[in-house]
Amino acid sequence: MFREPAQTVHDRRPLTVDAQPASAPDQPTDPRMESLRQIVEAVMLPHAERPADTLRPDDIEGGMLVLMMRDARPIVRFEGDLLIDSETAYDQLDAQLKPLGITPVLREAPSTQSHHIYLIEGRTQPTRTGWVWNLVLLIATLFSVLYVGKLLGFNEQFAALAETDPFAAGQLFARFQTGAWYDDLQLGIPYAVAILLILGAHELGHYFAARRRKHAASLPFFIPFPFGIFGTFGAFIQLREPMRNRKTLLEVGAAGPLAGLVFAIPILFIGLATSQTGPISPGGITEGNSLFYALAKFLVFGQFLPSGGVDVFVNSLAWAGWTGLFVTGLNLLPLGQLDGGHVVYALLGERAKRFYWPTVIAVGILTLLTGGSLLFIFVMLLLFGRIHAVPLDNVTPLPPRHRWVAIGTLVVFALVFVPVPLSVSAGGGAGELSGGAEVALIMAMVISVAQRLRRG
Repeated sequence: MFREPAQTVHDRRPLTVDAQPASAPDQPTDPRMESLRQIVEAVMLPHAERPADTLRPDDIEGGMLVLMMRDARPIVRFEGDLLIDSETAYDQLDAQLKPLGITPVLREAPSTQSHHIYLIEGRTQPTRTGWVWNLVLLIATLFSVLYVGKLLGFNEQFAALAETDPFAAGQLFARFQTGAWYDDLQLGIPYAVAILLILGAHELGHYFAARRRKHAASLPFFIPFPFGIFGTFGAFIQLREPMRNRKTLLEVGAAGPLAGLVFAIPILFIGLATSQTGPISPGGITEGNSLFYALAKFLVFGQFLPSGGVDVFVNSLAWAGWTGLFVTGLNLLPLGQLDGGHVVYALLGERAKRFYWPTVIAVGILTLLTGGSLLFIFVMLLLFGRIHAVPLDNVTPLPPRHRWVAIGTLVVFALVFVPVPLSVSAGGGAGELSGGAEVALIMAMVISVAQRLRRG
């Protein structure tokens, strides 16, 4: 929201220049200043001006954005009242300053109802990069997930043969023990196709949302990891210039998780429908419930699982679908450079930073309760959770439709987040966390986040 502008020339306040420090040396006047003032005065009624020699990049609220510009240097800061709506004002400023190689930054003035316009020397110059590394990493990740998928396929075949033909099961196990890693990779095709569809849709959702807003972005980089239970560390794209406003930040941030779920949800239901239930084996690994996953198992099997010493033995497709939900939940944590951090910042602005310590503490507690299964995420949040993607125009609020998209995306987070990703079962004993207990834990976290949003 912006302050009402002056209605007549008699309301115009005198333009002042903030005093420079006494030790500051005399600086030559920038010959462009008069024309720059005219450009600014077309959208703002300025009443204070701070010259370049008293400004530094980190003086800008959200100054991290200038790190994306090589040799960025503040020129001047104007403080005043906008004459037109903030989005139109920024678009007009940017169009007139682009030929001059200057980037405008629009901020609310701290503790006042006016605004700041910063003029920054330089503009981002996204460089075109090739697709060779994207292709190399994609091929490496393909073999990585094929290998993990092969292990899942062997496990499914062995479990089926162990009950009906123990001799054939023994032969299968012997072949697995003596074969090379690339033998029988075709068994991993269902998992590999499913997980790459989910991850690919997620990253391409970001990519096409960025390109739709004419922001430079790289193609997805996939990360292979054949030694883990997923076969990959996920994927990412690189945004090569700061977001224009909070509306763009929301669209790019939310597009990935929502696009990934378009594939993850049907893959999960197909996988569950073709999986079997049975007694929980002591010492086995049990995947954790999210609200959505618990509901999906109830819809398919007619009961909440695990319960009564019984659980579903997920096949390759179900595991890929669960992994897609798990990754989406992690990405939607409301911090920093994560997708959820983008969504919350777009919705709440600087108030989003209040989520840092509550989220870090909650994930830290879950890390302790789950034997360290979220340790990597906890460390990453602790180190980088404070760094938000701050748009150039941080004043323009979200339109109502975008606010509902943001709220809906946070609801998705509440539905798919898995607080206890993996646990070692004790055959229905004390070591097993029941489906009901997991759902209760998730509900407690959802209520806590909702209360925080209301206070924000």
